[in-house]
Amino acid sequence: MIFLHVAFLAGALAIAVPIALHLMMRQQPKHLEFPALRFIKLRQSANRRQMRLRHWLLLALRCAVIGLLALSLARPSIVASGMLGDQEAPVAAALVFDVNPRMQYRQQNQSRLEVAQETAQWLLPQLPLESDVSVVDSRSPPPPAFAVDLGAARQRIERLDADTMTQPLAVALEAALRLVSESDKPRKEVYVFTDLSRATWTSDAMRSLAPRIKELTDVGVYLIDVGVADPSNFGLAPLRLSGDVLSKNSTLRLDADLVHVGPGSERDVELYLIDAGTDKPSVRGQRTVKLGASESRGADFQLRGLGVGMHQGYVKLVGEDALACDDVRWFTVEVRPAWRVLIVAPAEKSRSAKDYALFLSEAIAPQAIRVKGEAAFEVEVISEEQLAKQPLDGVAAVCLVDPRPLPAAMWQKLTSYVSSGGGLGVFLGRNAWPVDSFNEPTAQELLPGKLVRQWRARETYLSPEGLEHPLLAKFRPLAGSVPWEGLPIFRHWQLGSLAKEAAILLSYSNGQPALLERPLGKGRVLTLTTPISEPASRKDAWNLLPTGDQPWPFVMLANELMYYLVGSDQQRLNYQTGDTAVVHVPAGEKFPVYSLTTPRGDQIRTPVDDKQNALIVTSTEMPGNYRLRAGGGDQGMQLGFSANLPADVSQLERASADDLKAVFGDMPFRLAHNRDEIDRSVSAGRVGQELFPFLMVLLVLVLAFEQALANRFYQDYDTAVQPNRAAQFVSRAETAKKPLKTPVAH
Repeated sequence: MIFLHVAFLAGALAIAVPIALHLMMRQQPKHLEFPALRFIKLRQSANRRQMRLRHWLLLALRCAVIGLLALSLARPSIVASGMLGDQEAPVAAALVFDVNPRMQYRQQNQSRLEVAQETAQWLLPQLPLESDVSVVDSRSPPPPAFAVDLGAARQRIERLDADTMTQPLAVALEAALRLVSESDKPRKEVYVFTDLSRATWTSDAMRSLAPRIKELTDVGVYLIDVGVADPSNFGLAPLRLSGDVLSKNSTLRLDADLVHVGPGSERDVELYLIDAGTDKPSVRGQRTVKLGASESRGADFQLRGLGVGMHQGYVKLVGEDALACDDVRWFTVEVRPAWRVLIVAPAEKSRSAKDYALFLSEAIAPQAIRVKGEAAFEVEVISEEQLAKQPLDGVAAVCLVDPRPLPAAMWQKLTSYVSSGGGLGVFLGRNAWPVDSFNEPTAQELLPGKLVRQWRARETYLSPEGLEHPLLAKFRPLAGSVPWEGLPIFRHWQLGSLAKEAAILLSYSNGQPALLERPLGKGRVLTLTTPISEPASRKDAWNLLPTGDQPWPFVMLANELMYYLVGSDQQRLNYQTGDTAVVHVPAGEKFPVYSLTTPRGDQIRTPVDDKQNALIVTSTEMPGNYRLRAGGGDQGMQLGFSANLPADVSQLERASADDLKAVFGDMPFRLAHNRDEIDRSVSAGRVGQELFPFLMVLLVLVLAFEQALANRFYQDYDTAVQPNRAAQFVSRAETAKKPLKTPVAH
């Protein structure tokens, strides 16, 4: 405990005054004559004890009044451990700003960041003289440093903006705590200007801060809340594209979820495509979405007839709202010629290679679509005998459908093809016999493991347990609703010990591996341990995968498997802000340097990474479309990618007191919402919690009790006017000398 005015404690010596008065004015016992002397003595003793108790209680109350008055004037305060009580001592202060794009939320024509800047500009002159000040924001990389003077700190605050993506606030706050803890100033303070959104202040987001908080107990932390109590906003969640890389005959599907906080309303969503020649956007679709209170709904778009090359665009909410940064989502896609797929199948007298390949070719490139020229894959079917003479240049993927034993030269040819970047699909069936030929070293360089035996089962089916692999990503929204049980597996191959590089992507319901992946060089091999060429007319069919009552899961799986084999997932063109973008350059490209155009219009020279044959871009903090150009005219090359803000930019829900307590634990912190609360919080943090208001209330209560008791105490006194004080003492003395008389009955 500390005192603002220690000298007033000397006033407590005035307690001696009521003590002296009570000693001088003690009530003397009155001499009474009663018929029963014994009764009188007992009554006299009881009265004496009662008067003594009242006397001491009244004395204690009067002493307490004087003591409380002196204590109140001394202005005591309770100070937390480690904090100093000198209000004017210089401090080491760090002003931490959350510059997440959410801080662009506007209310009363001010963004949250502008409110934070005004509050910080007001706070700077309030700091004691000779204080060290550092301005830290969640965008600048650590380590921070103290400003030269308050003027430099003021300029730093004025230059803050919330247009780009930032690092987590926990990183900036940790750097600020480390900076002030290393200062030699006696007091250390950290001011955090934030909108208190839950996405920022969750325990997971602040996990890295926990070790630093446990180490520091002498730093005063002040949270300055500049957020809005009841926010209202419409925003777009990250877009879901049918693919970053498409064939020229494919349809681009875009799914945009409209998220909403606040009362219900209706908003229009528009799709724009940017012309590569003029850089002008044009509307290619529009949807009207009706939303209830705090409801979210989706809007889907489709783009057909895109030419070969790069295409960029965006989806936008029509109109304005309080938070503009989540009203637009950008996208980039690349359209390539249809992927060439080579299906290799056995050729028999009773069944041709095309018969074996029928189900797979119809699943990935149906005849009706091929006639229209809209198939994503250009399928060619050959026999196993033709594979030896077939050139594989330009082939995106090769599929072995129910293969028979192949010569070693054939396996070696496929190994070279996969190692150079090709994709190979192997669908094992009844023709994989004898197994010794598939267990030879040349074959085992591609297969995930050795074949052991044929596994017969009555009620087995594909049973995906995890859908984390990119090949199974399209099944995630359908998890639990895919009728795999309706596509039974009666027989499949059992594998022995798997190769180190092999990974199981799908299993059967009996726990045996079904679909396995093995990387090799720059390519990959996918192996399915049951065939996809069994007609339903065969009584001994191995499965009903392509011929069940609802074969759409097989069609979907075949397409996703083929997209994965041709490498459509390897070229990523849509990133989150802050990620490192890797844009692959087409083979044979001769331009060593590209010009990168950012969403702000800045031009940056970007060289090609020779090892990856790709362009590496690390400056992706600004959301929007990025373009990479080299050469000029028709011989030039255009590449690009897009960067979007993360989904949590639209999460405006406020952090609760429990959330903040979970972040800071036992470390004391103070929360303020306006300048008056900042004054009180800082004063309480520096001087401590003043007890003056509580002491004054207690003083009034004690004084009132003393008055009530005094009125009861003195009402027994004789209020008649006495001749003088000296005569009264003499009379009492004479009375005391006279013996007690027993009353006489008449």
